Order: sequence, then C-alpha cells, then structure tokens
Amino acid sequence: MERPELPLPQLHAFVVLAEELHFGHAAARLGIAQPPLSQQIRRLEEKVGHALFTRTPGRITLTPAGAELLPTARRALTDLAEGLAAARAVGSGQAGRLRIGFAASVALTVLPGLLRTFRDRYPGVHLDIHEMTTAPQLAALHDRTIDIGLLREPPADETGLGFRTVLTEPFVAVLPSAHPLAARRTVQLAQLADSPFVLLPRAVGPALHDQIIGLCTEAGFTPQVVQHAVEWQTVCALVETGLGVSLAPASIRRIRLKGVAFRRISPGTARTRVAVAWRENDHNPLVTHLLATVGSDTC
Repeated sequence: MERPELPLPQLHAFVVLAEELHFGHAAARLGIAQPPLSQQIRRLEEKVGHALFTRTPGRITLTPAGAELLPTARRALTDLAEGLAAARAVGSGQAGRLRIGFAASVALTVLPGLLRTFRDRYPGVHLDIHEMTTAPQLAALHDRTIDIGLLREPPADETGLGFRTVLTEPFVAVLPSAHPLAARRTVQLAQLADSPFVLLPRAVGPALHDQIIGLCTEAGFTPQVVQHAVEWQTVCALVETGLGVSLAPASIRRIRLKGVAFRRISPGTARTRVAVAWRENDHNPLVTHLLATVGSDTC
C-alpha cells in the first residue's frame, strides 16, 4: 500500500472542523484565520479525491467520505502524540528498557538495593535482568546484548569498557562443618594446604580465580582443585558433601547450608571487588541514570 503524504496541519484542521462543524469556531480553536483553514481543507480534499464536507449556507456537515476518515484521522493524531511523548520519555531516560547482567554473588550484596532505588526513581523503565558470570558479562557488553554489568573483579585492561567499584569485601574459608578447622573462629590459610579445593573455573571469572590462587600461593601452597562449579551456591553444596574446601567472598555466608561453616581467614587483608561495568561510548541515558544511582568512585 502506498504511504500517503498528508501534512499534519491539514489532518488536524480536518478533525477540528469535523468536531466544530463551523469554520469560524474551528479557525478560532486552531488560532488561524478562516481563509487558511479553508485552504487546508481544500488541499486535503484534493489528496483524498472527494469532498469531506457538505457546505450549505450557515451549515456544514460531513460527507460519507469525511465520516469514514474522521476516526482514522483522530487515531493517527493520538498515536503520533503518544509516540512523541514516548520518544521524549525514552530520550530523557524516564522510560525504555535497561538490560543488566549480574553475577549470582552480587544478588547477595548490592543488587537488591540498587535495583530497588533505581525502580523508585525511574518507574517507567523496564529492567531486563540476566544472571551471568563475569566473563560472559564482558562479552555481552562488547556484543551490546546487555547495557550494564555487575561483576566481580573487573579486568584491568578491558578496552572500551568502564568500571566503577560498588563494594569491596574480604574472603572467607568455606569448610564442611565436620572439618577439623571448622571449630576455629579464624583459619590460617596455610592450614588449608592439605585440603582438596572446590573452585569456580577460571574461564568464568579469570581475575577472581587468579586472586584466590594467589592467596594460596602467598600462604605457601598450590591448592589441589578436585572440582569446579560455575556458581557459588553449587560450590557450597559440594563443600557440604565433604568433597573439599573453598575460599569465597564474605557475602557467600548468606547461603545457608547446615553442613557448611564459614570462617575468617588470616592473613585477612585481601579483598574482592564488585563493580558496575558499561560501554564507555554508550550514550544511553538509562546507563547514565544507573551509574548515578550507584554513586561510587571510579575504579
């Protein structure tokens, strides 16, 4: 179907005249003189190819063609007004869709409060949330399938991405409750040298994995990794079975398993970072609003 070329002033003039059925009243409502109104109606009738009004002395009525066009014209003007309002809302960051990736452990820390605050400030924005480990989040940011990432241990040399720290926290030892060291309040890292380890695979979070291995190396041993698990909840579940021990961010203590003990470690100076990530060249106002909601120092 050929797309019609109808100037909006003509369509608006037609609807107003159809509602008023009086050239003088319609012209006053439009804020124009009667001759320009008559010209707009005549041009529209030329586009349609039929008269839209029957004009008799002192009276105007819609023709069948005019009556047929009126609901469509009203709908077109309403749709345009709503489209303009929606575009302005999206352009100002008051509406639209924000796609967020997050590491599962972040759901135990900053994620609930951050999303709650953002939703309170921008109720017209739809949040599309995806649980993802760190490496897939970085890939998704580059591929533009997410707009924001909430991840652990951002890389130092990721071109094109910006990072901002939202949380730092210490590490804890994750032990089976029957483990001899579970009876202590603090575990010396070197005491874990002979225990098998359950860790996240390096591929899903290289920086965090290397940091944990580095802590063990500084304590004088290389951990014997007997099992990998992608999520911390699975790591804890495997520790509960007695398969091994682990080192994890302190927030993992919120995963409540009866057969798992979380203990402070010594040395305990090492901390793991949670950061928000975004594309540096992204001018999406929703990204700007999210970063303002975070309100932390840049990494």
